[in-house]
Amino acid sequence: MADISTEKVTLHVSDGTTMLAYVARPKGADKAPGMMVFQEAFGLTPHIREIAERLAGEGYTAIAPELFHRTAAPGTELSYNDFPAVMPHYQAVTTPTLQADIQATYDWLQKDANTAGNRVGCMGFCLGGKTSYVACATVSLQAAISFYGGGIGPGQMGPGLLDMAPKMHAPIMMFWGGLDKHIPAEQTRPIEDALTAAGKDFVKVKISFADHAFMRNGAPAYNEKAAKLAWTLSKDFLGINLKAN
Repeated sequence: MADISTEKVTLHVSDGTTMLAYVARPKGADKAPGMMVFQEAFGLTPHIREIAERLAGEGYTAIAPELFHRTAAPGTELSYNDFPAVMPHYQAVTTPTLQADIQATYDWLQKDANTAGNRVGCMGFCLGGKTSYVACATVSLQAAISFYGGGIGPGQMGPGLLDMAPKMHAPIMMFWGGLDKHIPAEQTRPIEDALTAAGKDFVKVKISFADHAFMRNGAPAYNEKAAKLAWTLSKDFLGINLKAN
């Protein structure tokens, strides 16, 4: 693992808003591949910052933007146990605002001295898993990873985002928990069908013994075995698609 440095930066979004982001990078790296890291529904929490730091340790410049910047103060972290407090922020996020935030984050990586012109990927969790899917259809990526992203397939949250499948710029790896009652197979299967029909490269990983949020250390649903497996697969996927010449 490489030594890393961290900082906070301010991004300017096309709608005139500003967005705080957490950056972690390997020290002394020259032209490191870039990674966008997208938050869960609770803000830029220690879990998301840790993911960025782990990616930096693997040799990536990782940037995690605050997707609730239009409705929450900079640095807001919401309780995992108070979803009613989360909902106003979560419901204010739309596909166009996500695309604007994704573009601003991607543009920052393109201008950063250590990542400019290099390969870029993304990784996201829950809301961020959906954001990774949107990102892959919005900007020119080389890899995308989505962990238990709700709202991609049709379900209680609406018709989903299957119309974005033909727009995928890069291979996408999607992780699902077999015990996740929030995102049943009835929602994930249409995503696979849409990507297959569009001729897009994707990898589906369904871990039968894992629940929603199985990657978040300290959560009731955290599953160490599933988390280690998913991280190993993610590193290999990124290594092939981002670090390959």
